[in-house]
Amino acid sequence: MSDATKHILLMDGPDNKGLIYHVTGVLFRHNLNIIRNDEYVSPDGQFFMRTEFEGELDKEALMTELQNTLPQGINLRINPKKKKNIVVFVTKEHHCLGELLIRYTFNELDADILAVVSNYNYLQPLVSKFGIPFHYISHELKTRDEHEDAILRTLSIYQPEYLVLAKYMRVLTPAFVKHYPNRIVNIHHSFLPAFIGASPYRQAHDRGVKIIGATAHFVNNDLDEGPIIAQNVKEVDHRHTAIDMATEGKDVEKIVLSQALKLVFNDRVFIHRNRTIIL
Repeated sequence: MSDATKHILLMDGPDNKGLIYHVTGVLFRHNLNIIRNDEYVSPDGQFFMRTEFEGELDKEALMTELQNTLPQGINLRINPKKKKNIVVFVTKEHHCLGELLIRYTFNELDADILAVVSNYNYLQPLVSKFGIPFHYISHELKTRDEHEDAILRTLSIYQPEYLVLAKYMRVLTPAFVKHYPNRIVNIHHSFLPAFIGASPYRQAHDRGVKIIGATAHFVNNDLDEGPIIAQNVKEVDHRHTAIDMATEGKDVEKIVLSQALKLVFNDRVFIHRNRTIIL
């Protein structure tokens, strides 16, 4: 079957006996074929399930029967299995953006990059090579609210499903974040909060760290404390200079961001409190 007939059912809520039985029975009655099913019950009794299925879908009828069959308190979503529409935010660093542009060009991103937004014009030449619109929205001589309002006006043109902060070095306000709840993905070095502020790799080098890494997470109203999606580390030693660490760190950052986005864009990530459940 074509991708147009493939869908993903996401459900979460209090655990109950027979949840999988009821869902599979409803899908069978609608002549839908399950391709893959993954489920998890958390220690606090919360049930999560991702079901990938195929077939001709009457979404309204399916949702109605599922809601009538399942206990109250179960959250249900049915998404088509398709690429997500995204806008990428950048400042001056190119490594994460470059990785995303190459993966997008070779159909490895599971997303369509609609545009790139930046508060500097440094990366416009790179983006133009890929034929993607680049919006330079300077923060100079603007209040934070004025700058974010200008960004939101640009985003209204594209209506993206997700925003990706590919080393975007400005903090987004709660007023901005509320427009994209759990739909903004950020990447940062894993030294936070141990090494915050300027020159984290210099701070790490001065302390003689033995690992460096990166963390991809959703953005919420607490700086760099949103639910973590993916992480990875790389061993270093006393032979590494601060510049060596920064170079190694960039490699980890771009890979971790790509891994996190693949999970998010394939509807594999649930958010439970301030944690992620990945199926």
